[in-house]
Amino acid sequence: MAEASWGDAASPEIDWRMSAALENVPRGLDELVEVTSLEKAVRAWLDLDPCHEEDAILIPQRPLIVDGVSMIEVRGDNIGSLALELPDAKQVDPASRPEPDDAG
Repeated sequence: MAEASWGDAASPEIDWRMSAALENVPRGLDELVEVTSLEKAVRAWLDLDPCHEEDAILIPQRPLIVDGVSMIEVRGDNIGSLALELPDAKQVDPASRPEPDDAG
């Protein structure tokens, strides 16, 4: 079974195209599950306000292997750690990410 992750031999490269669900996040008036690619789900997490970032659960199609540990879901700030591995993350300064204002 091919699994997705990042890093060294204990953590193979991430398959950003695999399906993933981002759960516990608001979508309109409901909190619906959205299935998309892993990359799009992580990018959607980056657009959430901090309160919803903490509650979010990312469930990839296959387990992610992180430092040799298989993860069937990724929660909260750990999704942020995964975002640092996005294909263009090395080119974007994380400090340039806009902070939400008081209006949302």
